[in-house]
Formats: sequence, C-alpha cells, structure tokens
Amino acid sequence: MAYGTKIAKGDAYKRAAKARRHIRIRKNVSGTAERPRLVVTRSNRNIVAQVIDDLKGHTLASASTLDTSIRGGEGDKSAQAQQVGALVAERAKAAGVEAVVFDRGGNRYAGRIAALADAAREAGLKF
Repeated sequence: MAYGTKIAKGDAYKRAAKARRHIRIRKNVSGTAERPRLVVTRSNRNIVAQVIDDLKGHTLASASTLDTSIRGGEGDKSAQAQQVGALVAERAKAAGVEAVVFDRGGNRYAGRIAALADAAREAGLKF
C-alpha cells in the first residue's frame, strides 16, 4: 500500500492502520455546500462531530462530549455519543443543512461511531 505511513509494531501499527483507512476514506469523501461532510473524531474519553463545507473550509456546526449540555451526563460513552449525534444534527438543521456525507475518520462503523450516526439520522439528517 502506498498511503504514506510506515509499518510499525504494537500500538504504532494500530495508529498507522487507522491513518491508512482515513486516507482511503478521504480520497472519496468530500463535503460541498449542498452536502457537507459530517466528520467524527473519537478519542478514548471524548467524541467530537463537525459538519464541514470542504469547498469553503468552514465548520457549519459542531458538537462534542465537552459541551456543557452533555458534559458529566448520565450513561456510558455510547449514550453520550448518541447525545452528540442528536445535538450536531439539531445544530446542522439550524444552519440549513439537510443532508451530509459521513466521514467516520478511519474508525470502524460500530459502537460509538454507529450510535452517533444513528442518532443523527433519527434527528433528521440524511446520509
């Protein structure tokens, strides 16, 4: 694979594999004014979702577990991811966005990533 990351061992291998997946996804996924990109960034503790217009380079809406309405909330990390998905969908609709393309950021579509996407769909965003 010629994606520009070196093969490593252990945790470094996992990081390199995620970087390769992310590059592979971003070759095909780009946000426009009509359909911006919903990008998800996940760490061990928090999750961040942004709706980005790549043509202008602007963030139209964002939500995170660090927001005051979600921070310290009840439930596990998947429940918090659902709250983030619903909040980012609400903010995106307020900004005039109805449909997005989903950028999972090299993460597997399972667990917190899937919970966030499902909650955003239920709140009215179209993928």
